[in-house]
Amino acid sequence: MAALMSMVALSIDAMLPALAQIGHTLGSPDANSNQLVISALFLGFGFGQLLYGPMADALGRKPAIYTGLGLFLLGSIACMSAQSFPAMLAGRFLQGLGVASPRTITLALVRDQYLGPEMARIMSLIMAVFILTPALAPALGQVILLVAPWRAIFAMLLLMGLLTLTWFALRQPETLPAARRVPFSLRQTLREARSVFAHRRSLAYMVVAGLSFGAFVGYLTSAQQLLQEQFGLGEKFPLYFGALALCIGAGSITNSRLLRRFEVQKLTRSAIGVFTTLSTVTWCALYLGHAPLSLTGLMLWGGVSFFCMGFVFGNANAMAMAPFGHMAGVAAAVVGAFSTFVSVTLGTLIGQSYDGAATPLIGGFALLGALALGILTWAHARPEPVEVEASGG
Repeated sequence: MAALMSMVALSIDAMLPALAQIGHTLGSPDANSNQLVISALFLGFGFGQLLYGPMADALGRKPAIYTGLGLFLLGSIACMSAQSFPAMLAGRFLQGLGVASPRTITLALVRDQYLGPEMARIMSLIMAVFILTPALAPALGQVILLVAPWRAIFAMLLLMGLLTLTWFALRQPETLPAARRVPFSLRQTLREARSVFAHRRSLAYMVVAGLSFGAFVGYLTSAQQLLQEQFGLGEKFPLYFGALALCIGAGSITNSRLLRRFEVQKLTRSAIGVFTTLSTVTWCALYLGHAPLSLTGLMLWGGVSFFCMGFVFGNANAMAMAPFGHMAGVAAAVVGAFSTFVSVTLGTLIGQSYDGAATPLIGGFALLGALALGILTWAHARPEPVEVEASGG
């Protein structure tokens, strides 16, 4: 599961050192427009999740994975051969459309066998392994750029996609037996989707996941400009980016252990509260002091904030999915697509606000964190029963 989810991070983070070169070669309008190479993948990623959930419930988890990885391979070929910036964005959209399958179906595969806090613990462990990819992917991209043009990065993605597809086909058993599969029905799918939105706490945690990841997408889209250009890190960029990514992994591991002792809701609220408070104080200091943030200050702020993000990502998705073991495929599609559309919209706005300083990014973390805290307060304002039926081992 971690290998499948890593295809998403690899497709995003291996690109970061090459964004300026891609934009220059293909005629990008300006430096901020280079961020669209990241945003286009997220857009396809959001639409793709709507496709694979119903497919996974009707045909099984593995056929949906095969379809998605096939589209990802086609997208990688399109990007590798792109001759214009719009063609690159189209290829990235296709990559995102394909890689949505591993992200969506991984959630359903885990939900087939685990529920609630136990699912949150498993997801945190998967995230802890998965987060090694963004820690290493920019360095991998940078190494490729030292010996080959940027198109070789897409050749690497093509090879990794083939290897992952082969490994999955040989090693992963199907978790949805034929007796539990549901023939596709548009009316039934829409009814199930409505039931996800009608569940107060599931809706709240979907929005919280979207807001939290939206702040992180804002960082991802502007990280290359912020670290590599503003702070002049050059080829050292992957080291600093990787260090911050490892903070998320550390948070995920810590969260998986604390979930045995504390309620998932309290851990999630506390983590959001910490990075929101820190971001608010940091933003106010920058705004009122009219002084730029130092590299040390950015790393300290980012280290603490991303450590807290490690708590939120797994917990929010697990809590949104908890009541829907009987329709895990559609629920995973709805949860994933909705939170992705929220995050890519807000994250792109934050990224496009980049003005040569870290202030818009930190302000985005503060604002979206505050909104997430307000939504959690609303969600838990009154008791709501949560399904405890497990649909597997």
